[in-house]
Amino acid sequence: MTTINGEVAAGFEPVREAFAANFDQHGDIGAAVCVYKDGLPVVDLWGGIGDPTTGRPWERDTLQLVYSATKGATATAAHLLVQRGALELDTPVAKYWPEFAANGKADIPVRWLLSHQAGLVALDQPVPLADALAWQPMADALAAQRPLWTPGTAHGYHGRTWGWLVGEVIRRVSGRTPGRFFADEIAAPLGLDFFIGLPASERARVSQMVYQQPEIDLTTLPTESVPEELREQVAAWRDPNSFSNKAYQVTEPAAIDFNSPEVQAAELPASNGISTARGLARMYAAVIGEVDGVHLLTPETLTSAAKEQASGRDQVLVAPSRFSSGYMLPTETIPMIGPSSFGHTGRGGSLGFADPEHGIAFGYAMNNIIGGPDDVRAALLVDAVRRSLA
Repeated sequence: MTTINGEVAAGFEPVREAFAANFDQHGDIGAAVCVYKDGLPVVDLWGGIGDPTTGRPWERDTLQLVYSATKGATATAAHLLVQRGALELDTPVAKYWPEFAANGKADIPVRWLLSHQAGLVALDQPVPLADALAWQPMADALAAQRPLWTPGTAHGYHGRTWGWLVGEVIRRVSGRTPGRFFADEIAAPLGLDFFIGLPASERARVSQMVYQQPEIDLTTLPTESVPEELREQVAAWRDPNSFSNKAYQVTEPAAIDFNSPEVQAAELPASNGISTARGLARMYAAVIGEVDGVHLLTPETLTSAAKEQASGRDQVLVAPSRFSSGYMLPTETIPMIGPSSFGHTGRGGSLGFADPEHGIAFGYAMNNIIGGPDDVRAALLVDAVRRSLA
C-alpha cells in the first residue's frame, strides 16, 4: 500500500480516500493532488515513486510535466494581457503579428486562435524538431500556413500548434516569450512551482514519466469489433491524412520525447509546462479569487475568458468538445465540478481547473501516462471533491 503524504481539511477526507485508491486500484505510480477552496488550500497530497528507474520517491516539491494542462496557464497569460488593454480578442491576429496575414489569414481574430477555430491544426510541411524547439522557425511556418478549413466555421483541437500560435501573439504584444511572461507575471507573484521552459537548476526535481500501452489497440481490430460509438474516431486514427493524425505530426520526427532535458527546457506553451499539482491549483485559485493578496483576473475578464466560444463535433478529436477562449469546458469526458467550471486536461490524465460557483480550484499531476476511456483517476478525484462539497 502506497504511503499518502500531506494534509486535508475537515470534510475533504473523501479526496484522500480516492487518491489512495488511485494507487491501489487505478495505476498511479507517483502523483499529487491539490484543491483550493475560496483561496485557501484544503487538500494537498502526494505519494508514490517519482522515478521508477531509480526508485526516487515523489516528494512534496516533485515537479511533473502536465502536457496540455499547460494550455490553461498560457490562456491565463493571454487574458492578463487582455485585461491590461494590450490585447483585444476580436482584433485580427495580423495587427500584432503582421506576417500571419499570409495565405488568407488577415481577418482571423485572436479569439479564434484561443478557441481552436483558426484551422491551423497542422502544417503542409512539418519542421525539424530542433527548429520547433528553437521557436521562431515554427512561428514562421505557422504564419505562412494556409488554414485547413474556413476559419470560424468549425473547431478542432490544435493540440500542438496552439502553443506557438497563442504564444507568438503573447510574445509580439508583451515583448517577452510566453514562458518568460508567465514566469514574471503569474508564477512569481504567486510563488508557483510552474514552468514553461524548465530552468536547468530545477531538472533534478522532475518526475520521470511512464507510458502505459492500452490493453487493446482499437486500430488493429476489425471494424465490426470496434464499439459503434468509437468507429468514427478509430477510422480517423487509421487514416494517416486525417486531422487526428496530422495535428500531432507538425515536427520531424513527429514523436517528441517529453522526458528529454532539451524538450523540457524549450518553451512549448501548448504541451510542456512542468508544475506541481499545487502550482496548478494555486494558479486557478488566483484566477477566480484572491490568494495571498494576488488576484489575477477581474470578474469582467473572467466572464469573458470562460464564456463558451466553440462546441460540438471536433475536427481533430472526432468527438464533442467545448472551448472558451483558451480553456476547456466540461463535457461527459472532461471531469470538472459543474457548469461554471473551466480549465484544461493534459495527455495521460493531468488536470487543472477552477469552478467559480463553488470557489474550487483543482490540480492533479501524475507520471503514469494512461489516458483514454479506461483512465478514471482524475474523474474519481473530482467526484470526491464534489462529494466533499455536498
